[in-house]
Amino acid sequence: MKRFILSIAVLLVASSLSAKVTLPPVIGDHMVLQQNTSAAIFGKAEPGKTVTVKTSWNKKKVSTVADSQTGRWLVRVQTPAAGGPYEITISDGEKLVLHDVLIGEVWWASGQSNMEMPMKGYGSQPAKDGTKYIAGAKASRPIRICNIERRSSISVQDSCAGAWGKNTPNVVANTSATAYFFADALQNVLDIPVGIIVTSWGGSSIETWIKREVIEKDFPEFKLGYLDGNGEVPKKKIHQWPCLLYNGQVAPLVPYTFKGMIWYQGEANRARPEQYLRLQKAYVEMMRSEFNVPDAPFYCVQIAPYPYDNGRKTHSGYLCEAQQKSVQQLKHAGYATTVDIGEYGTIHPCRKQEVGQRLAWLALQNDYGCDAIEATAPYYKSVEFKEGAAFVTMVVDKLGLSPMGAEIPGFEIAGADHRFYPAKAWRMHKAEIKVWSDKVPEPVAVRYCWRNWSVGGLYNNFGIPAGPFRTDDWPLDEADWTVDVQ
Repeated sequence: MKRFILSIAVLLVASSLSAKVTLPPVIGDHMVLQQNTSAAIFGKAEPGKTVTVKTSWNKKKVSTVADSQTGRWLVRVQTPAAGGPYEITISDGEKLVLHDVLIGEVWWASGQSNMEMPMKGYGSQPAKDGTKYIAGAKASRPIRICNIERRSSISVQDSCAGAWGKNTPNVVANTSATAYFFADALQNVLDIPVGIIVTSWGGSSIETWIKREVIEKDFPEFKLGYLDGNGEVPKKKIHQWPCLLYNGQVAPLVPYTFKGMIWYQGEANRARPEQYLRLQKAYVEMMRSEFNVPDAPFYCVQIAPYPYDNGRKTHSGYLCEAQQKSVQQLKHAGYATTVDIGEYGTIHPCRKQEVGQRLAWLALQNDYGCDAIEATAPYYKSVEFKEGAAFVTMVVDKLGLSPMGAEIPGFEIAGADHRFYPAKAWRMHKAEIKVWSDKVPEPVAVRYCWRNWSVGGLYNNFGIPAGPFRTDDWPLDEADWTVDVQ
């Protein structure tokens, strides 16, 4: 009899535990909700159960019924202006209270290793000033970080691992340096809570972050039979196969409400620039649709100089061009440039603070009304060839290009034979640069920082560097890669 009663008690406890609401890692203690919006709160419960959500800032309750098959549920709560901490109570008959919830600005950070690189750095590859920011991190500062653990999956998942962390040394040390410096710059200026959700994987390709329906519709060159168990099953490079990281790290977080996205990726796709242009645009449109944030700003980072294969080849230039063109085809989008911070000996430049700050300045200017700065990189407009030189006109703010009175590194010039030679370059007027070389008496094309390894020196008056550009439309082919410029 005692055994029978004990068995019944165990079953009742097990039933109670299985019925308890479960939440994705982006919904929990220390979270940040996007201010002044209808923010998504979601999770799983026993199918058919009524779930009620109560928010402490307005004492309002919102209820819904968990899906009869999957148990998934979703409500939206109206958030106030930035503030906190608050509590959120979720109940399906058993209460679950979320503590220390802040309201502020939430940004999604994703990409490959240069986004993933933590503040403590990689082995023998430090993040500049990382030690200062790690040691100085204070839990009282309203920066919150949700690091999502790596997960690759053939099928769409409804759960993943991760948690919101406060601004402590241990959390900061292990979060993305680029994302943290971005959040740091925003929080310093806005003086309100900032949350960052970091989901990244070193070496990942962009197509692995895109959902199956988009790949099938717009990119038939990718064969997806492995998603149905047909053909080769991914065992190696599981972070590069189309859809796998979307399935494992993005789908479980849909539809968490955020303000915008920062993206640092492209190295893994550098040999496919024309395709990348389409892929990046598709990725942004997918994310905006999936998370129901149609106007979410998107800011990407052009890949930094590095001697891939051979520093004289030109994959990087074409890839950066694709990143720029993709951004220009999107609304509410921009890009940060890195031609001045590359390191010859590592693909992971240490100066992540500049990257994060340049992304933040784009957001501050475009999304938060800081119009006293110009965060957009100067970019190519037109060229005129005369008197044995090229006169390149750039699009730049009214304060013009810099430096003034000094030679600008990074330029090459070519004649009709397509052979590029290092060139001298000099700022002539506010937006014009003269480029020439004694070896090219009749130039027809100019390129700037187009090689895999280049060092640039062209800026606007706010210290924002111009990215790689070219005046020609010659395709990426073997002839371009092997020209003798010595």
